[in-house]
Amino acid sequence: MDDDMEHGAEDWLGAELADSLDETMELELEDSVLSMKIREIYRKSHGPSIPRPEYFRSLLHLQSELIKLQDWVVHSGEKVVILFEGRDSAGKGGVIKRIAQRLNPRVVRTVALPAPSDREKTQWYFQRYVPHLPAGGEIVLFDRSWYNRAGVERVMGFATIAQVEQFFQDVPEFERMLVRSGIRLVKYWFSITDEEQQMRFLMRIHDPLKQWKLSPMDLQSRVRWEQYTKAKEEMFARTNIPEAPWYIVAGNDKKRARLNCIDHLLTLFPYAEVPHDEITLPSRVYNSDYERATLPPELYVPEKH
Repeated sequence: MDDDMEHGAEDWLGAELADSLDETMELELEDSVLSMKIREIYRKSHGPSIPRPEYFRSLLHLQSELIKLQDWVVHSGEKVVILFEGRDSAGKGGVIKRIAQRLNPRVVRTVALPAPSDREKTQWYFQRYVPHLPAGGEIVLFDRSWYNRAGVERVMGFATIAQVEQFFQDVPEFERMLVRSGIRLVKYWFSITDEEQQMRFLMRIHDPLKQWKLSPMDLQSRVRWEQYTKAKEEMFARTNIPEAPWYIVAGNDKKRARLNCIDHLLTLFPYAEVPHDEITLPSRVYNSDYERATLPPELYVPEKH
């Protein structure tokens, strides 16, 4: 490779890295677009978080390890299910985004099911979740899961006392069946304080870019904080089984929660770097008879930016 090509490759690689960092920063800016008043209150109620450069370095390192984990899952044919549960605004979606950000969407899928349809309400409770379970070489991230019955459905009265009790009797055996079938099942609960949830809800109310995240159900979760707490405590007591234990992530500091969760997740798998064949770019085939057609200008997206 001559000097010009080498410098060109270095420039291109630098631009790619900068673009990758921009993508990460775009996700972080979601947490920064606040009204000035709410920003001031938030800063007073929070101690200093991880410095941004340190956070980015740690996140990129962990994401590079997630790529190794992904390759190991594909190579070994493992089946992985990771559940993310917690109160509204606890940070589940944020960590899921950072886990999936640099991974292959054909390998790593996120499942966030809507409220059940009238037909699904008549089915076996776990039936709507089963089609989303992984095949060999796949990882599925559930943004909320069958534990809706132990939480929102129970607290909001969408499930009867009998249905909740049946769930608690069934779920340990259901999860043992998954594990016996070869699925690696990991369950995370993101824990935040009453005050932190109140602050995050206020941020969403005052941020036009985040108001869509607030539903009437979310607002009711503020009113029923203590009911959710009691429901969570019973859920832990009755579903924390050796085959699929719960792991609690302290979520008041979003950056630390993301790093701690991903770091812990990586420790749960005996993954190793998978050898890859060296990739070489084949030469382009040129055909002297081929002439590229000129496409009509109306096919092109207007270049306004």
